[in-house]
Amino acid sequence: MRRDKEKIKIIPLGGLNEIGKNLTAFEYKNEIIVIDCGLKFPDDEMLGIDVVIPDISYLLKNQDKVKGIFLTHGHEDHIGALPYILKQLNVPVYGTKLTLGIVETKLREHGLLSSTKLRCVRPKDVVKLENLSVEFIRISHSIADSVAIAIHTPIGIILHTGDFKIDFTPIDGCVADLTRFAELGKKGVIAMLADSTNVERKGYTMSESTVGEAFENIFSQAKGRIIVATFASNVHRIQQIIMAAEKFERKVAVSGRSMENIVAVATELGYLNVKDGILIGIEDINRYPDDKIVIITTGSQGEPMSALSRMAASEHKKVNIEKGDMVIISATPIPGNEKFVFKVINQLFKKGAEVIYESLADVHVSGHACQEELKLMHTLVKPKFFMPVHGEYRHLKQHAELAIKLGLPEENVVIANNGEVIEVSRDSIRKNGTIIAGHVFVDGLGVGDVGNIVLRDRRHLSQDGILTVVVTIEKETGKVVAGPDIISRGFVYVRESEDLIDEAKEKVRNVLKECEAKHIKEWATIKSSVKDVLRMFLYEKTKRNPMILPIIVEV
Repeated sequence: MRRDKEKIKIIPLGGLNEIGKNLTAFEYKNEIIVIDCGLKFPDDEMLGIDVVIPDISYLLKNQDKVKGIFLTHGHEDHIGALPYILKQLNVPVYGTKLTLGIVETKLREHGLLSSTKLRCVRPKDVVKLENLSVEFIRISHSIADSVAIAIHTPIGIILHTGDFKIDFTPIDGCVADLTRFAELGKKGVIAMLADSTNVERKGYTMSESTVGEAFENIFSQAKGRIIVATFASNVHRIQQIIMAAEKFERKVAVSGRSMENIVAVATELGYLNVKDGILIGIEDINRYPDDKIVIITTGSQGEPMSALSRMAASEHKKVNIEKGDMVIISATPIPGNEKFVFKVINQLFKKGAEVIYESLADVHVSGHACQEELKLMHTLVKPKFFMPVHGEYRHLKQHAELAIKLGLPEENVVIANNGEVIEVSRDSIRKNGTIIAGHVFVDGLGVGDVGNIVLRDRRHLSQDGILTVVVTIEKETGKVVAGPDIISRGFVYVRESEDLIDEAKEKVRNVLKECEAKHIKEWATIKSSVKDVLRMFLYEKTKRNPMILPIIVEV
């Protein structure tokens, strides 16, 4: 095949038209590499679902081609699906030291650590495969050790920025390697995939270091305990909380399993610098005066089972919110979580705490690039083709328009959907077909066993409840021996609706008599007749449609 006819396929399996579940495959000849392997949290209508992961049916069909999973950083929406995916697709996992440290904790919980090949890389490292080379480039984000990934292919360089911002004063002093991005731009980048999360925001994202200044101002005024809720993975934020606590001679306790795990991993690997004697156990906080305590906790998103939510509801075993406590929520609510966050804030205020959140003070900055930083990345890299990623459709659309305003021809920009196959050659980028790329629901220990039909039933039950009709029929004659009995859950309270239930029983009796008279003995027909009559009767009386479950017992 002539070089100018060669193509590389970009296949997003998650992360487009949604926030989370990031996973993109890049295929060239007999090699597939996967960038990121994230989960997302369920929408409101996904009742009972714990997390949502990508459908990797395509990768499983081509698993002999898959050479590895390459991680940009350690956030849940980029690594959270690994324990579930690796059970089906055991390939090497490449990532930086902190990213793999967080991954190890997850794999240990799932019993996968010994069977998984983890390959630690550093910025500037290159992993060489048969046809492709994968280069890691330092970038700034809200978690340490984040990288962008450049894939060197026979048709040119494809750059995936990962999640990024451009922070010239990062907490760890590791500034993004803008020089390398410019060098790649000079060489010629054939296609770029870039973070679209903050494309709606003008200007620049504030530096993480500005939050440290806000913490110091707040800590200097606090008279009692200080409780700070933030994302467990935001190691730089945790570092600044600890530094402010040290400055004001306060001890630091950590609450929440994920927070405890991250602090332990980050300290062990050298990403958190904590002076001896500063960290104490959460069970030891009562040994110190209130004005000498800082508690770092999970729950910045108002998650019902998180440590902060349990504190606010007086359900935490070690911490009770008291008058005089200062609670800082150092995060912005993820879209959809606002009502949970404000519910927790209201509970905290009712308990007498002073609550500081983003709209009251600069206690949070984003980890994603705003418009001017995105323009800088486009200008440095100068890609021939562009595909916006990591965002809902409105984000992808506005990022595409931003690229066009910067001079890219409209035909060189592709807004893709999960499952669409994007083919890139030296002179074109185009969509060429689709593959399976849906949601896989994780519910308890079940992975993929809950589908749309089960969710539909759960929604039905949550809206209108269930009515169970139990009838005992004689096998030989088809005569009703006992019943019908009606049990209601979530529809009406039986003791307060006896007339309605009695009428419903009479309707069922009449249907059963008709079936008996017509010598109908097939269960399916009897059940269907009972459901039809009850559905019409109940809707007429209540304007509700409960799920109706007839149960026939033969004797």
